[in-house]
Amino acid sequence: MSQISYFTVEGLKRLQDELHQLKAIERPSISKQIAEARDKGDLSENAEYDAAKEAQGLLELRISKLEEVMSHARLIDESTLDVSKALILSKVKIKNLANKAIMTYTLVAENEADLKLGKISVDSPIGKGLLGKKVGETADITTPSGTIKFELVEISR
Repeated sequence: MSQISYFTVEGLKRLQDELHQLKAIERPSISKQIAEARDKGDLSENAEYDAAKEAQGLLELRISKLEEVMSHARLIDESTLDVSKALILSKVKIKNLANKAIMTYTLVAENEADLKLGKISVDSPIGKGLLGKKVGETADITTPSGTIKFELVEISR
């Protein structure tokens, strides 16, 4: 049983683009490599053929996984989200109560998380701890290095 994956318009477009790239460009390229290797003769000792067949198998696996994700993808309508509490796609400003550091993150689905872009997964320890919290509330978040107390300073879209 597959899990429903939630996407922003941007995230779903990126997934569709990757799937198109794999099917329209990389799949024909690997087929061509296999045909060229097959033309070289004895397949039992043809390393090029073996490598191309392995690459084809990995490509087909990736395509299959992307198609599976796409079949269970749901688009999130940002205009209907409640900004009174932290939810998926909320932009949150949090304050570490131990060291007073303030951080801003956007809570996203796991498949769109990118810490460099300030996007953390709602399935991460911090994301889970913040979900449903309102401005001014604190969250005790258990991380591998111990429990950290965060205060939710601001929520926006």
